[in-house]
Amino acid sequence: MQRMMGSRFILKIYWNNETKRPAPNAPVWAVDVIVNAALATPCRFGVDSIYRICLQWKETQASGDRNMELPQELQTAVGDALASLPVKRLAALAADLSNRYRKGPPAGGGKILQSEEDIAAYAAFRLPATFAAVHSALGQVRGRLPDWVPKTMLDVGAGPGTAMWAAASIWPDLERFTLLEREEGMIALGKRLATYSSLASVRDAKWIHVDLAGNWESSPHDLVIASYVIGELSQDSVETVIRKLWEYTSGILVIIEPGTPAGFSRVQQAREQLLATGEAKTIAPCPHDRPCPMTDDDWCHFAQRVARSRLHRLVKGGELPYEDEKFTFVSLSRQRRDGIRGRVIRHPQVRKGHIYLEICSREGLQSMVVKRKDRELFRKARDLRWGSVMPSDAFDD
Repeated sequence: MQRMMGSRFILKIYWNNETKRPAPNAPVWAVDVIVNAALATPCRFGVDSIYRICLQWKETQASGDRNMELPQELQTAVGDALASLPVKRLAALAADLSNRYRKGPPAGGGKILQSEEDIAAYAAFRLPATFAAVHSALGQVRGRLPDWVPKTMLDVGAGPGTAMWAAASIWPDLERFTLLEREEGMIALGKRLATYSSLASVRDAKWIHVDLAGNWESSPHDLVIASYVIGELSQDSVETVIRKLWEYTSGILVIIEPGTPAGFSRVQQAREQLLATGEAKTIAPCPHDRPCPMTDDDWCHFAQRVARSRLHRLVKGGELPYEDEKFTFVSLSRQRRDGIRGRVIRHPQVRKGHIYLEICSREGLQSMVVKRKDRELFRKARDLRWGSVMPSDAFDD
């Protein structure tokens, strides 16, 4: 299609002059044309700003659902739960809570969430992004294991049950949910949100009040999830909690953290600890069970775009109808599965006649150039996104 369009025409269609960014429906190839046009005529297009904006736009295009939305039942539940708080009050609480999360857990084991209003603010500004990250990570698990259908799930550090909603949207046949949470206010909110679900398994979920840093027990579950939890633990309790997570995993364990160097370090530590037992096998995102090849100045992470509701935009003071949640994760299985050859770990760079790919493969980190003369592979490479599994015929056996 791009051969039939000049760069000026593509700019007219896919570049929004009001927002100064690609249009929401812009395909990746059109954004590459815009970048190349800016590079060719910098005086006219403002190469620095357009290149920066387009690169940022491309890097937020995660694999899977590009503009994910919360399930309508969950949107309604959150809206009703927050209806009694003025938007301005919620916005102020969300800003303060955001600052506290950036600073990390208080010294001495204090709580980040200190009141019922804090919990309401969390639901307003963090629940959608957390849902997006968990849904995306679980989507990668389902992509690797399409025939695997868990029946029971344990959510450790459940908050208001966000991971439960994400898992239920991917595997609606899940029969039993068990959720462990320290904050009684979160449990109360989670139970209230669950009443809006059409699934009996969500409405009847078992909530247990427990402090993960203390003594706690559970029974084995097919799927165990710990999302945005490890970073809130004291360092001396992390190894014990990770060991327990694995102990109660009969099928697959998924650990998710913020897509920052610190978050990646925590996920990497958990992966190394569990692989060292000889019992765990990596499902995603890694294509191997060997030590991570990432160097100290780099980290593995992904991004998921989530649509913002009107309330979400007002609370966060944002104008864009979406936000992008960057996250890092690992999923490990007790059963050995057929592996993948590699995964795209950066946004593909599409140029005239070739595509640059950064890949984590079984052999380690690789840079690959796919040329147009390799017609079939080039066609497949055009559909690859950040986080995509590489086609097996891209590698020389």
